[in-house]
Amino acid sequence: MAHMSVDVVAADRKVWSGDATLVSAPAADGEIGILAGHSPMLSALTSGSVRVTDPRGNKRVFVVSGGFLSVDQDVVTIVVDNATDADTPGH
Repeated sequence: MAHMSVDVVAADRKVWSGDATLVSAPAADGEIGILAGHSPMLSALTSGSVRVTDPRGNKRVFVVSGGFLSVDQDVVTIVVDNATDADTPGH
């Protein structure tokens, strides 16, 4: 299955970076799903959960506050005010 490069960045640090087959995020006008080959786009994000599925089928969840998501040539960049890796113990 085709994949894309994903970066999740908070105002103060890079939260996560890696390859993915699917990214779901809370866009301002509803939930958005991104697959490899998606058209270039820029979307505002609201608070909620960003879900990333890697090429092996593993899922990661990040709780985010407002920000934006951009897609360009199979590169997804998610920039938010705050992000917490929900898969990290203690969060």
